[in-house]
Amino acid sequence: MISLVLQFLLPFLAVTAAFQPSLPFPRPSFTACQQARANEGDFPGFGNVGFLILAGGTGSRMKANMPKQFLPLRSSPVLHYSLDLFLQKLPAYCDEHGLSKPAQVVMVLDPKYHSEYQPIVDKFQGRLVFANPGEERQGSVENGLNKLVEMAGPSCEYIAVHDSARPLVTIPEIISVVSDAIKHGAAVLGVPCKATIKESDDGVFVQRTIPRARLWEVHTPQVVKISSLLRGFDKVAREKLEVTDDVSIIEALGEPVKLTRGEYTNLKITTPEDMDVAQAILDDRGEQDIKLL
Repeated sequence: MISLVLQFLLPFLAVTAAFQPSLPFPRPSFTACQQARANEGDFPGFGNVGFLILAGGTGSRMKANMPKQFLPLRSSPVLHYSLDLFLQKLPAYCDEHGLSKPAQVVMVLDPKYHSEYQPIVDKFQGRLVFANPGEERQGSVENGLNKLVEMAGPSCEYIAVHDSARPLVTIPEIISVVSDAIKHGAAVLGVPCKATIKESDDGVFVQRTIPRARLWEVHTPQVVKISSLLRGFDKVAREKLEVTDDVSIIEALGEPVKLTRGEYTNLKITTPEDMDVAQAILDDRGEQDIKLL
């Protein structure tokens, strides 16, 4: 399966590689590098930003005997790629470029896994803490937000919510989306939709084709001003609104959400085939094995 995936991906990767700088971190596209460099000019860093890693899902579509965030991707669980990025690679990048480091990292994780991850929490000496999952994504984000506010205090003004099932997000993408959120109040990584989307009422016949030029596929991190998210949670609870992601809460307030151009490689691990694609991308990037302990 991996060989078939590589046959599909390598022509694209070989073309884009010629435009990419040499980085000790996951290699983004030329577009992402340009955008990140443009944002870095007036970007102070992440000192007022807390990161929330959502790792409480069950991953039922993977048809595996464990949640997808714990499945091995190369030599490490999928979850470890997010932990490594936010706790090690991003702080190292900040040191190198004179940027302030993230205020706090909160990991939403089922309590039955806390003992397994406690050594990692201990190693990072307060920079990483647990929060318990809610019944749905919204509850997990709310629990994580409350823990972030408790740990980081009022100096932490923004929350960046990231799905642990997206192990391939890059530092330039993070810089871009955080910078946009600071400018506009909320921002979400996304890419223009490449597929043709059909709408159907019954799942049998096509009702209409939705114009593709107006559609974006959104990724994570999604970055929101904490005060706005708290107001949004109040509105959602009061009016019993249904929201599917974090910036939808900001949309419900009638406030703007900036679309930050991301990478198609920032895929979400949802099916077994996604694991093969992710491994091919990691191999092309020349990623080294992760060491959290």
